[in-house]
Amino acid sequence: MPETMTFDGEALQLLDQRALPLTIRYELCRTAEETAHAIRALVVRGAPAIGVAAAFGIVLAARRALEAQQALAPALDAAHQILAASRPTAVNLFWALDQMREVQCASAGQPEDLLLANLLAKASKIMRDDLAACHAMGEFGAALFPERARVLTHCNAGALATAGYGTALGVIRSAHRLGKIEQVFADETRPVLQGARLTTWELVNDHIPTTLITDSTAGALMARGEINCVVVGADRITANGDVINKIGTYTVAVLAREHRIPFFVAAPRSTFDIATASGDDVVIEERDPLEVVEFSGLRTGAPGVEVRNPAFDVTPHRFVTAIICETGVARAPFADSLRTHLALR
Repeated sequence: MPETMTFDGEALQLLDQRALPLTIRYELCRTAEETAHAIRALVVRGAPAIGVAAAFGIVLAARRALEAQQALAPALDAAHQILAASRPTAVNLFWALDQMREVQCASAGQPEDLLLANLLAKASKIMRDDLAACHAMGEFGAALFPERARVLTHCNAGALATAGYGTALGVIRSAHRLGKIEQVFADETRPVLQGARLTTWELVNDHIPTTLITDSTAGALMARGEINCVVVGADRITANGDVINKIGTYTVAVLAREHRIPFFVAAPRSTFDIATASGDDVVIEERDPLEVVEFSGLRTGAPGVEVRNPAFDVTPHRFVTAIICETGVARAPFADSLRTHLALR
């Protein structure tokens, strides 16, 4: 499978997820501004991948400033602001930017070329750590799956949404390696179809048995006993365990509770937002109405109709069976267990 992103020291190369599954193409980002645009435009998406991309965006800002013989501190401040404004909901973005800011502060008074080297080392570590976290989550999560698992996943929380391997799809990949996967159901995930375009592409390429369903089909399959567990990713998890993820996740969680099906969330600790009490306090991004009323350039909604297009929703913690992270499995009460996992090394 092609790499989601690579960095050659001069540019960040991103697999353009808007073109999948039919076309594999890459977009080069040479500045923080181009990186922010790629994040906003969904060239790169998924909370962990956004965080990694933003870290390299800071590296690019430092490199361009040095090349132009500009003062580094103002250039980095501007880059932080531009990147922070690219997506308001995914907390990994802000976590990664904070990590890069810490390096900048720790390098104060050092030669500027050394600061650039330190920033590059930190961004590279963020990428390596994310990949390692995904593999660890895979192992912890696979142990929770039943034998002959018939698992539903929503949106795309795979290699495309991370530095590689994936969060929710990492769990599925590890469970498949253990022979525990009978069938994966990927819902299409309207309106941008991340499940239909991206999740199915990843799983089919990995030879994991996968069935694509419409978003409205999940409940019927649960009622017929065809789904026996659910695993999703997350863009933010608040202190009480509320999960902010792609719109439609809440619906899936309610259906899973009604049918007594375990609902698992896989996310790295960088997604934990302990400073935010609950999902009620999170700003939910509203995206372009055209995503809803157009498809591949074809108008599907009546001219003049009003549109709501929230990108995410909040799944209350009471619907969550367990949260899988790189240090293990957190269970209710999440206010305690999430902090315990954050304290682990």
